[in-house]
Amino acid sequence: MKFKSNLLKTLKRFVINYQADCRNWRINVKIFKSLIIFLSLALLSQGAFAQDTKIGVLNALQALFNSDAARVWQQGLDEEFSVDVTRGNELGNQLAQLQEEFQQNEAVMTEEEKRRANTDAQDIQVQLQLIQERLQTSLQERQQAFLQSMQEELAAAVTDVVAEGGFDLILNVDSAPYFAPVLDITARVTAKLNQAAQFGETGEEQ
Repeated sequence: MKFKSNLLKTLKRFVINYQADCRNWRINVKIFKSLIIFLSLALLSQGAFAQDTKIGVLNALQALFNSDAARVWQQGLDEEFSVDVTRGNELGNQLAQLQEEFQQNEAVMTEEEKRRANTDAQDIQVQLQLIQERLQTSLQERQQAFLQSMQEELAAAVTDVVAEGGFDLILNVDSAPYFAPVLDITARVTAKLNQAAQFGETGEEQ
């Protein structure tokens, strides 16, 4: 007899990659792509087709999620979901141990012991699935809320970088499969986001 291990693998993978998933931004990003398109069109309307056009390439999500604001947000997520993640780890370990014990003792186990072990494994799998679904749903909701809350800040940061750098056209990274690193303004936008956040904190203290 073999236990179904797909769910265990899924949850373990989810727990291991939890923070990475947050950083990889697997979420709906249409609002940011629309923002970059809007800014680009505004620049084009000012005559961006000149031969000396200065072009920049921006990964808006990377700029945002590398910011200090995103780090604070991430810390909040870690605290909010820590109980579920810890419980998921515990259940995953229990299921792995149960499977290992079954494989070692199957030859000498009675049918009743096998049925009981199978029931225990199924109960753990149900709990794991509930935790996984709850975490995934909550994480997506938090990501969407964070993106929406940062729209104005991101737009302002991009606008400042464009003005200071004298850029005529900004392309979203998705529309530029290859570009020279010198064209990448992502780090500059992140710096502007951080600068604005620090200024805001200073203003509040005063």
